[in-house]
Amino acid sequence: METEKEDNLRFVIIGAGMAGILSAIKLEEAGLHNVTLYEKAERLGGTWRENTYPGIACDVPSHLYSYSFAPNPEWSHQYSPGVEIQRYFEDVASQFGIGDRIRFGEEIERCEFVDSRWKLRTRAGRRDEADFIIAATGVLHHPNNPEIEGLEDFDGALFHSARWDHDVPLDGKKIGVIGTGSTGVQITSALADRAQKFSLFQRTAQWVMPQENPAYSEAEKKEFREHPEQLRILHQAISKLFAASFANAIVDADSDLMKEIEAQCLLNLEQSVSDPGLRERLRPNYRAACKRLVISPDFYEAIQKPRVELVTDGIRSVEPGGVRTVDGGFHELDVLVMATGFRADRFMRPMEIIGRTGKRLDEVWADRPSAYLSISIPDLPNFFMLNGPNGPVGNFSLIEVAELQFKYILQLVDQVRAGECRSLSASDVATQVFDRERVEAAKKTIWSTGCRSWYLDDRGIPATWPWTFDRFREAMSEPDLAAYDFFFT
Repeated sequence: METEKEDNLRFVIIGAGMAGILSAIKLEEAGLHNVTLYEKAERLGGTWRENTYPGIACDVPSHLYSYSFAPNPEWSHQYSPGVEIQRYFEDVASQFGIGDRIRFGEEIERCEFVDSRWKLRTRAGRRDEADFIIAATGVLHHPNNPEIEGLEDFDGALFHSARWDHDVPLDGKKIGVIGTGSTGVQITSALADRAQKFSLFQRTAQWVMPQENPAYSEAEKKEFREHPEQLRILHQAISKLFAASFANAIVDADSDLMKEIEAQCLLNLEQSVSDPGLRERLRPNYRAACKRLVISPDFYEAIQKPRVELVTDGIRSVEPGGVRTVDGGFHELDVLVMATGFRADRFMRPMEIIGRTGKRLDEVWADRPSAYLSISIPDLPNFFMLNGPNGPVGNFSLIEVAELQFKYILQLVDQVRAGECRSLSASDVATQVFDRERVEAAKKTIWSTGCRSWYLDDRGIPATWPWTFDRFREAMSEPDLAAYDFFFT
């Protein structure tokens, strides 16, 4: 194998969030130095850069939501706040020296496979070429803005939770939040005591898993600093526990573990909410974890505070002074926040991506996004995704997912490095077989038990990994090269 040939392979990574940072570091470790990251924003961090709303935190334990190769002894809590996670990614990027590889403010708008290479163009007009593209664009980054009559007429401050306006004063204000997913729950807990009045508009009640979130003592952090091997052991232990419990329970709706999780959620509701009427309005009519499970130590406490109201009547319209509900009630507001989630089917879009046969990704994904093992798309050679369609996104650590995926991708890259081909992509047949098996398995998961959620595609099929996490690890351990088309020109 020729070192010069290896070094000449050109990689472009799209996105400088968690997965993009990981990709750059791992390519460098593999001796592949010709790497550029394109980031549409002016700062790295991905979802943790964009989501800065009050109360934001990760619902995966901090020592699992860390790179395995960069443990962090400084986490303040078992589940740490968003500002610490953003700082962690910035520190890791600095520690591994990838900052100078990032082109900020450069949004890729077009990628076309021509003459065995990818031709790229940014929105600013910059052109580039690459042998490989790593799409690390994330899953949840296109805000979903609901269509509500009169939104444009609101006189107060109005914004999506992922576009939080920190210039807007909150203390002593009348604040409304639309949405009761993890974001809406975290905002409620954070602002319940700050608002003059807080209105949470609930379309669907959520099951809430109780959570203890102890702070790490200075003595514990000192022990982590002086004995970093303990952090690696802790990371592995949490990972195994996660896989053996929640991660595996949700893919078998009839499992004893799933029933135990449901019992914990039910007990949390029954013991935490004293008012019978409020308790019933907070009681979901579907099974726990059918939607992404909300994890919170204090939501039920916050929603029962005197200044907080739970609004379960549907929204008729937004008026200049607040929200009108279908029962005729009017909720006066100074601030209105859309905690209404993201368009989970977008991935790399709105980029225009054109494969080797001239077919556009929008055509391939006309019905819905799909990919072989969430990584490769037929006829898009040397174009690989991290956390792509139908991957493990249901209350898993996406860092662990991305690390496993990147090890798999590097083995595909090695086929090119070894001269086995010039490029490769998953075959149509392998992708179709995988998708048929995935759809069938998805019917047995908790996500298919009768609720509406962002996990579901246009057919109502969960667009997620429907098997155990152990099976995902196994699938990522080594590519089945028979599932790939090899190209030589």
